[in-house]
Amino acid sequence: MAITSAKDLRELSVDEINRRIRDLKLEGINLKLQKATGALENSARVRAIRRENARLVTLLAERKAKA
Repeated sequence: MAITSAKDLRELSVDEINRRIRDLKLEGINLKLQKATGALENSARVRAIRRENARLVTLLAERKAKA
């Protein structure tokens, strides 16, 4: 899953945002497991996943506050 800009994320529907959050959480768990077993090749990916997840959660909170 590619890192997406905030502008592109704002075009997503609420269902798509929730699905992306779920997918990113699963990927984060997998990366943590790889790190624990020593199989993690790209440690920067952990940070990128965490940040994109935060962007999505923030966007979702903004939309809930508007409604």
